[in-house]
Amino acid sequence: MAAANSNEILHDLSPLLRQYKDGRVERLIGSGLIPPSFDPETGVQSKDVVIAPEINLSARLYLPKNASPAEKLPILLYFHGGGFVLESAFSELYQNHLNHLVAEANVVAVSLNYRLAPEHPLPIAFEDSWLALEWIASQFTEEGHHEEWIKEHADANRVYIGGDSAGGTIAHYVALRAGIEKLKGITLRGAFLNCPFFWGEVPMGNEETHPMYSKSFLDALWNFANPSSTKGCDDPLINPETDPRIASLGCKRLLLYVAEKDVLRVRGLHYKEVLEKNGWDGEIEVVDVAGEVHVFSVFAPASENGVAMIKKVSSFINAE
Repeated sequence: MAAANSNEILHDLSPLLRQYKDGRVERLIGSGLIPPSFDPETGVQSKDVVIAPEINLSARLYLPKNASPAEKLPILLYFHGGGFVLESAFSELYQNHLNHLVAEANVVAVSLNYRLAPEHPLPIAFEDSWLALEWIASQFTEEGHHEEWIKEHADANRVYIGGDSAGGTIAHYVALRAGIEKLKGITLRGAFLNCPFFWGEVPMGNEETHPMYSKSFLDALWNFANPSSTKGCDDPLINPETDPRIASLGCKRLLLYVAEKDVLRVRGLHYKEVLEKNGWDGEIEVVDVAGEVHVFSVFAPASENGVAMIKKVSSFINAE
């Protein structure tokens, strides 16, 4: 009888994933995992590190070509996308993206492999991401073993965070928490959000009719990833407008990208209005890219618009 029920679907979120009644999760899209390496095209090196062994939390570190201890570099904590249910910091897609970004921006990068829903329901991914920033801070403040690439090459006073899609949502959360909890040992200079997955109960723009991902689908995805939330799509984790602490954002500079064909575009544009309305005293630059789709620069970092975005992020990080 158990075998007969094994293919009975409990949640169908095609084309992303299905969960079966026996607990099995089938991820329908996503790039394959690859080991860290030296990338001959960009000269970027990568390696994997364990951040919290008790919860199997790890990250992939990146070091740009010709890095020297004589010149401290900015450090970037990066959060991958995938709707909180897909992808990995160790995937071919994100290794390729980070190689291009690290080479152009000349930064030390920490790409976090946060745990995914539904096996690890939200807010676990958000908590993992905060732990990663605490780990980076500990590299500059605590005694004992320090990660060599960070110790030798990273500047504690030039810390940046960023991410795409769900990773952009996480970057907002980490920046906000950094403003509230005031980590010692590091200075968070800025954050960049690439097509962040912000959402809400009340529809905006073309959310109900978008041909790729409708509002009902993304509502279902969020509630699937965060089943314990009592506020649904108005949870402050996904709807910044509902968070009374938003003016406490812990950096003074933001770079936000949206794309014309992305269902999340309207929410991204609204984010700037929310920050300004609630009294955040930093500077936000919004780049609205015509003709492009969701997180285009991740899928095609070598395309014309992908290259332009990576150059823009590099300028943002290196402006100070």
